[in-house]
Amino acid sequence: MGNRVYNFSAGPACLPESVLKQAQKDIWDVMDSGIGILEHSHRDATFDRITQETEADCRAVGAIPDDYSIFWMQGGATSQCYMVPANFLAPDRTADYFDTGKWASDSIAEVPLYGKLNVCGSSKESGYHHIPKGDEVKYSDDPAYVQFTSNNTIMGTEFKELPKTPGNSFLVADMSSNIYSRPIDVSKYGLIYAGAQKNLGPAGITLLIARKDLIEEPVRKLPKMMQYGLMAKKEGRYNTPPTFGVYLMGQVFKWILAEGGLTAIDEINKEKAAILYDFIDSQDFYTPHAKTEDRSLMNITFKCPTDELDAVFIEQAEEKGLTTLAGHRSIGGMRASIYNAFPKQGCVDLVAFMKAFALEHAGAKA
Repeated sequence: MGNRVYNFSAGPACLPESVLKQAQKDIWDVMDSGIGILEHSHRDATFDRITQETEADCRAVGAIPDDYSIFWMQGGATSQCYMVPANFLAPDRTADYFDTGKWASDSIAEVPLYGKLNVCGSSKESGYHHIPKGDEVKYSDDPAYVQFTSNNTIMGTEFKELPKTPGNSFLVADMSSNIYSRPIDVSKYGLIYAGAQKNLGPAGITLLIARKDLIEEPVRKLPKMMQYGLMAKKEGRYNTPPTFGVYLMGQVFKWILAEGGLTAIDEINKEKAAILYDFIDSQDFYTPHAKTEDRSLMNITFKCPTDELDAVFIEQAEEKGLTTLAGHRSIGGMRASIYNAFPKQGCVDLVAFMKAFALEHAGAKA
C-alpha cells in the first residue's frame, strides 16, 4: 500500500486504486482533449461522451431496464428526504416508511410537510439493532409508496428481503451505503437513490434510478430543480452538474465491470465481512451491535467491554494504519466500513489487531 493506510471510513470512503490513478492522469488531460476533467465545460463534446459512458456503464452494471431513467443531482442523499415526498406524495395520500436508523428517521421527518405518514415498521426501541419484520410491520391499506433505507451505516444493519408494496404502491430505496455491492433487480423499485461517497465516487453527487412513468409529472407544482422528470430529461444537466463526480462514478462503474460485475463483487464482499464476523462470533471480548440475521456486509459495528477501552482501541489501531474506526457518536464503539473498494487484506490485518488487543486486555469487564 506504500504510504497509504487502511481507510475504514463510513464515507467519504476509499476508492479503487486503479480509479484514483486514472483520475490522476485525467485531471491533467482527459480523453486526449488537452483539457483536464476539472476544467471541462459540461456542454462540450468530451463531457457529452463522459455522460453517455457513465450512464451506459451504470445501466450495464445494474442490468437496468430501458423504462428506467438514470440521472444525478447535486449534493448528498439527504436532499432526497424531502424531494421524494415532494414529487410523489399528494396531500391526501399516505406514504409508508421503515424507521431503521438516523437516515431513515431523517426522511420520515420531512414527510408531514407534504402528506400523511405511516411508520410501517420500526426498530427504534431496540436501539436500531435489527430490521423490523413479521408482526412488527403494519402497512397502510393503500400507500402512495413504501420507502426504506437498504443499509444502515451507523448501526450496521441491512435489509435481506425487500419490503412489500401494498395496492398500487411502489418501492423507494435509499441505497447510499450498499448501492452496487450485490446484484439487485431494479424492476422491483420505483426509485433508487444513493449518495456517491460510499460505494460510487466522491461526495457531492447523488445517483438516481427512476421508473420513467413515475416521474413524468410531480404530484404538485415544484421549482424546476426539484422535478425528477425535468432532471432526468436533461441528463442531470439542467444546470451545471458536479462534473468530476459524474466522471468518477463512470470510472467506478468501469472498475466494477472489469472486476466481473455485481456477482463477483458480492462474493468478495461476503468474504471480507466473514473474516470480521467469524472472529467476532468466536470470542466474548467484543460485542456486536447488530443482530446476526440482519448484519450489514458494508458496516461492521462492535464494542469493547468499556468505553475507555474503545478509545484506546481506536488510538492504537490508528497507529497501526487501521484508521477511521470510531463508531458514530450516537452508539460509540467501533465501525469498520468495508465497501466495495476496501481491500480484503485490511480485514485480515484488523482481525490480527483485534486478537492482540483482546489478549492484552483480557481481564477487562463491562
